[in-house]
Amino acid sequence: MSLDYLFSQIKKNNFLIIGRAGIDIYPDPPGTKTEDANQFVTHLGGSSANIAVELTKLGGNCNLLTRVSDDALGRLAINQLKKYSINTDLVKFQGNEARTSFAIVESRIEDHQSIIYRNGAADFFMNEKDIIDTKIENYACVILTGTCLASEPSRSATFLAMKIANDNNIPVIMDIDYRPYTWRSAKDASITYINAAKQCAVVIGNDDEFGVLSMDYDKGYDFAKSLANEIDLVIYKKGEKGSVTFMKNNEFSKGIFEVKPLKPTGAGDAFMGGFIGSLLNDYSLEESIEIASAAAAIVVTKVGCAPAMPDFNEIKSFMNSNKIN
Repeated sequence: MSLDYLFSQIKKNNFLIIGRAGIDIYPDPPGTKTEDANQFVTHLGGSSANIAVELTKLGGNCNLLTRVSDDALGRLAINQLKKYSINTDLVKFQGNEARTSFAIVESRIEDHQSIIYRNGAADFFMNEKDIIDTKIENYACVILTGTCLASEPSRSATFLAMKIANDNNIPVIMDIDYRPYTWRSAKDASITYINAAKQCAVVIGNDDEFGVLSMDYDKGYDFAKSLANEIDLVIYKKGEKGSVTFMKNNEFSKGIFEVKPLKPTGAGDAFMGGFIGSLLNDYSLEESIEIASAAAAIVVTKVGCAPAMPDFNEIKSFMNSNKIN
């Protein structure tokens, strides 16, 4: 698959996004520690849902494939997805005491606490029948988060989705999204991620995540660079040091937009959604990386993840008054 073909598929604007939707609550007002809170505000969360929100705000036509608990929180997640104009036809309810992903997230940097409940996570019950029913061959591009690979039956279902996509020449784009508490071991994560990465057109992750893939943090950069010899595009994010984009026989680096963050969460989801959304809107690869970086910078200055995702007007205004380093 070539980059030109990848970009042409993205521009067809028919995205299947696989992964979790959850509910986040934030101690209010911002800056409050969880143990001192008297009230909370509630927002849609979950990495795949957040990516879908940002991509939708940039004009994307997004269908989310996941499972949520058959209870009030599951219904709240679906209602929130619909509020953001994300198609929920593929979201199924899961019974058997499964629970929608739930997080308590502080809007503060100092001594920040994020407490995430993933016991019996409903999205991990996504199965191969869900994939078959989805008819992946009808989509132009598949976006998934690596958390889908952490447990069965979701792992097998995700690999089946990737196989069907590859068999139909549909690009797969993966955000590594490594959450150690969902995996049996780092070794299991490494083996599984490497298998998945080689079936993708694009892999995006940070330095810690590529360190997990290589089983050595100091070798993560080299692993990301070598992976680009096997797939179309690899984006290696380095936090405050920016990012490096690798392609076959080519690479370029980009900095970041410096901001005063309110919280450390949501940047990766905004980056992914902003990147794909920019390519969708005919921006060049390098321009899309800069727009994605701007989206990530904006999100960490606001409460919440889904509601903090910016549209193009906000991104352009931000980029006009801030320079990338």
